[in-house]
Amino acid sequence: MRIIPFGAAQTVTGSCHLVEHQDYRLLLDCGAYQGAAEERNQEPFGFNPKSLHAVLITHAHNDHIGRLPLLIRQGYAGPVYVTEPTRLILPVILEDALKLMQEERERLERKGREAPPLPWNETDLAELYSRLEEVTYYQTQSLGPFRYRLRDAGHLPGSAFIQLEAGGKSLIFSGDLGHRRKDVLTDPDYPAQVDLVLCEGTYGDRSHRPFSATLEEFAEILSDVLGRGGKVFIPSFALERTQEVLFYIRELEQREAIPIVPVFVDSPMASKISEIYPKVRDFFSTEVQHIYSHGLDPFRPKRLEYTHSVEESKALNLMQGPLIIIAGNGMLSGGRILHHLRQGLPDEKNAVIITGYQPRGGLGELLINGAESVRILGETVRVRAKTHTLGGFSGHAGRDELIDWLGSEHRVALVHGEVDKLQALGQALRERGKVAFIAEWGKAIEV
Repeated sequence: MRIIPFGAAQTVTGSCHLVEHQDYRLLLDCGAYQGAAEERNQEPFGFNPKSLHAVLITHAHNDHIGRLPLLIRQGYAGPVYVTEPTRLILPVILEDALKLMQEERERLERKGREAPPLPWNETDLAELYSRLEEVTYYQTQSLGPFRYRLRDAGHLPGSAFIQLEAGGKSLIFSGDLGHRRKDVLTDPDYPAQVDLVLCEGTYGDRSHRPFSATLEEFAEILSDVLGRGGKVFIPSFALERTQEVLFYIRELEQREAIPIVPVFVDSPMASKISEIYPKVRDFFSTEVQHIYSHGLDPFRPKRLEYTHSVEESKALNLMQGPLIIIAGNGMLSGGRILHHLRQGLPDEKNAVIITGYQPRGGLGELLINGAESVRILGETVRVRAKTHTLGGFSGHAGRDELIDWLGSEHRVALVHGEVDKLQALGQALRERGKVAFIAEWGKAIEV
């Protein structure tokens, strides 16, 4: 058995790994590249999609599912195995991705520029949906010479890490591992002893601060800014992060730690995700399930509103504070959040709260580093609002959690991280007596 990374090798996005044994070819994830690496979505897969026998998906983030329709278009004819939440969430993510691609083509055409053809379309999506087959946690299944089992990765509802066995060898692919110290999702399961772990290293260079301290700082920022009539802007991912932020706003309201003010979620995709959450309540923590059992919505602050139309979104800029606006996208590379920041950054009463990963050189990093002015949508915007970083909200395990999760494993290949992050994690693992190395695109790793 061998595994060959064809994505997320020395980069954070594009998760895609081919496992081969006895002429059987199994693909683990088929994600899109995002951020600065987005142009790599135009590159070939590195393998022939027609040669694949099956695909296993760890979870529904776009960087783990985003090239599935292209895989179908290029001739993959087999099933795609997913958990129930992934099956429900996947269409929301991919249909939004298609909408953004269509809008970009229309923008280029309006400017008289040549617009490249869409890499995939609604027909490919429909075919993909017909191929989805549900699998559950903890049940051992067979695929050709492989036996596999999914276990809870604690990263999203229905997220999984994958254990494979074939030919007397065993492999675990971590997918994305969740942050163990939060309340919304269950903690990641610990892995079995295997011959090789292909492990993510998104935060391989640092550990998260205690989440209780993050929540205390969150309450202090909200109380201060809202108390002086300001607006709080929270760039957020539509899936998981938005709902988690809403969970803690509701909790802080209940504890009377913050004032009750209007909370707007300005993201149609986040609205669709929130409608799915009650259908998969069994995949959340016991605390969240307990709240649901009492007929309450764990993700609904008292004055929550979802905006849908562009007109509703624009109207938020005319409103006076105090209020909270949660909007996409989380990496500040596009989306409605840019319009709100263009209007709100010049006002010193306001604040921006960064809760997730920001790519190097992007708007988020500039704000975090204290830029006095930034370019947004072609305009120079003066920055008077204060920017706060709350890394404890991250949906990924920190370095200490990754080391703990790997436990006694002695052979680890690192993926899904920037090179310096993977180098730092690899060094820490080697200091603990493990064999750890950074996986390379297209280079086979013997299990």
